Order: sequence, then structure tokens, then C-alpha cells
Amino acid sequence: MHLHCCIDGVNFTASVADGTDLSQGFGPNGDNALAFHIPPAEIAPIRVGDFVGSVAAGSGANCEVIKFCAHGNGTHTECIGHITRERNSVNKLIQPGMMAACLISATPEKQGEDWVITAENFKNCHLQKTPAIIIRTNNILDIRGKNWSGTNPCYFEPAAIQLLVEAGYEHILTDLPSIDREEDGGAMASHHVWWQYPQNPRLHASITELIMVPEDVQDGLHLLSLQFAPIESDASPSRPIIYPLTPVRP
Repeated sequence: MHLHCCIDGVNFTASVADGTDLSQGFGPNGDNALAFHIPPAEIAPIRVGDFVGSVAAGSGANCEVIKFCAHGNGTHTECIGHITRERNSVNKLIQPGMMAACLISATPEKQGEDWVITAENFKNCHLQKTPAIIIRTNNILDIRGKNWSGTNPCYFEPAAIQLLVEAGYEHILTDLPSIDREEDGGAMASHHVWWQYPQNPRLHASITELIMVPEDVQDGLHLLSLQFAPIESDASPSRPIIYPLTPVRP
């Protein structure tokens, strides 16, 4: 099956058989990426009276309880509720579905003890006008299933995020554990810039972190399917899938 779409007056086609899953999951046999010293997700059979939700333990069905924190257990999508006093949920504010996305690769700059993605990184990139931007960080190898806790990971400077806001992007996806520095005293500066909070809140903008973009996926236009669990929380485990777009010749 092929999907057809039009972006800025140009017709494209995408094969649903060519999708690339950018997510990292958690649990037994999962990727189990970790960040911010958040413990690994816990998955265990439920116990109700004499019932144990495990076929291996003699029950008729498996039924498991999952304990996790989306922000440090694999790929997740956040809404503005991540930084607001009032409760906002990703399920209420972010519309899942298909959208055009621009995939670019950025090489961080060394600033003191930090590696930072700056506004300069985007000046030579072809930032196409799409609702979403996917940023693959160059020079970071073997990040699948990585424990980022205490490693002072690369992050985005606020000026770089402001540039993306001004370019019109509503959804940002990154392979980093956060767009902000691991230890920043709670400032969350780039998150505030992205959501333009509190001055002019961008309620329907989202951030997706801890993705994994394979090296063989080319930069450029893609069709993005951004899906997440309908959880009433500021963040939810998510599964972004991208499909390469091919221009339709007249």
C-alpha cells in the first residue's frame, strides 16, 4: 500500500512497507534506555488474592503490572504539562497521526565540559517547512539502550530551540534524553523556549526524546506517524515511525 500527500504544492508518495521505527522500548528484551537516574521499568505478574497473572506460575493467562517513568524509560513524547504548575496531559493536547517531518543531522559543538547543539548547527541545514523536525545527533555511537544518567549528555542551547520555533516547527524529536542540560538547577531553559512558556504558550507543541535514528536512514523529507499511549500525564511512551517520501514526477 502507498500513501500520497502534497507538501508545499509538491506531490509525494510513501510505501507503508518501508517504515522505520524510531522508538526504544523497555521491559524484558527491550532496549531499556535510561536517563536522570530514573530506575528501570518494573514489569511483574499481578497478584490478586490467590491469582497470579502468570501462565508459567499455573494461571490461565498472563496479566502484568507495569511501573515506569516515561521521562527516563525509553522513547517518550512530552507536552507543555512537563513544565506547568497546572496539570496538562499529552493525551489531551497532542494530536497523534501522520505529518510531514524534516530529518536532519547535527554535529554538537564543544563548550567547556559540555557538548551543545547550537543555532550555528542549523545555518547550513535545509530546514524544510514541515510540522515536525527530527534531529539526529552526529558523533554519538551505540546509543540504543544507553544509560545516560550522570553522563552530562549533549543538549540544545536555547537560541537553537528559538530558531526552530521561529521556523514554525510544532514537534521536535531528538535522540538525546533531553533538549536541556542534565543538571541545570531546574531552569529547563530550552523547554521553556520551545513551549514559549509562560509568555505565549504553544499548547499543542510536543517534544519526543530518546528516539533512535538508524545510520542508513537519509536526511530529508519523511512522513511521520507519531503515536503514543493515551495516558493522562505530561508524557507518554511513544512510537514514532517514519516513511521516506518520494516526489511524484509529472
